[in-house]
Amino acid sequence: MLEESRKACLTALCTRMIQAQSYSGHEDRVAEEMRRFAQESDCGEVHVDRYGNCICRFSGSRPGRRILLDGHMDTVPVPDPSKWTHDPFGAEIADGKMYGRGTSDMKGALSAMLAAAAFFVKDCGGDFPGEIYVAGVVHEECFEGVAAREISAWVKPDVVVIGESSQCNVKIGQRGRAEVVVETFGVPAHSANPEKGVNAVYRMCRVIEEIQKLTPPHHPVMGDGILELTDIKSSPYPGASVVPDYCRATYDRRLLVGETKESVLTPLRELLERMMAADSTLKASVSYAVGRERCYTGEEITDERFFPGWLYDRDEPFIRDVMEQITAMGYTPKIDQYNFCTNGSHYAGELGIPTLGLGPSRENLAHTVDEYVELEQLYQAADCYRGVLRALLK
Repeated sequence: MLEESRKACLTALCTRMIQAQSYSGHEDRVAEEMRRFAQESDCGEVHVDRYGNCICRFSGSRPGRRILLDGHMDTVPVPDPSKWTHDPFGAEIADGKMYGRGTSDMKGALSAMLAAAAFFVKDCGGDFPGEIYVAGVVHEECFEGVAAREISAWVKPDVVVIGESSQCNVKIGQRGRAEVVVETFGVPAHSANPEKGVNAVYRMCRVIEEIQKLTPPHHPVMGDGILELTDIKSSPYPGASVVPDYCRATYDRRLLVGETKESVLTPLRELLERMMAADSTLKASVSYAVGRERCYTGEEITDERFFPGWLYDRDEPFIRDVMEQITAMGYTPKIDQYNFCTNGSHYAGELGIPTLGLGPSRENLAHTVDEYVELEQLYQAADCYRGVLRALLK
């Protein structure tokens, strides 16, 4: 485990990170805390890219692997602070827990990664093969993996460690996520004479019924590729005395390994084509939702909401090396998969870079009132990250 002085150092860093409010698009204060800590720790370089991702590089004395430790700086908002027992930006400590927005998701892990890298470099006097990169990522809560594309292009990592909560277990995969948009188009008319129009909502109701009959794909490890209706909107709205001529339904699609943008939409397109062939009044389309957000640097980040799944075999050499090292340190990690989407959608899902997940705290604490991280989990994560670096930088 960490020495007491290092526990105090990590606690102080995490406290400052939590106190720096950083909703998506406003991560600059956390980036500044990362820069400050890195400079005090003799980090070789701090790079901030056009989106505002903050990347701290620690270089070894010899050539070797490039290891990327990935953690996002942004958090979801706190809608009503009065519901919290502790100040959501106070980083208050009680009963061995630090409370605050982002403690679990995931400034705790990001703090542990940055501290662990600095501790590792100090312990070996900088004499190690390769390079360590600690990345604070922007807009992950909105776009899992999109801002990370800038990071991979700059770092070109050989192995990536995702710091999302895992109770310090090792995660070797995740289901992906897509937002699928189904649209129906009608003809407007006065609701006193509905026969003169085509009601897009009625058409959508029929489409939804048929979509429910589709058989989802299945994976032996990840389960079903869920397709769940999440919202419906019609236009015009409010629509008093008007037959709606437009309707939009959004589906949350949980993606399995190997699924592509085309393979996910194909069964839906084929269904709509069959329905339109049977009913000349039905006009419908399917596509992916597109998101646009403004970064604190002024840049706009935009893309289709499609974030691939990924999965590695537990016998992959890099997984085996990490497990052996952490186990030798006295820990007993399990191997499983994340239940949610992470930046691994880019590193592993899009690029195929060897990727694993390991982080403090429990997955179900993310986005909750009185979110917290147990300090012992925080310290264990930092120690495990040191072990990961020893395992991968031989």
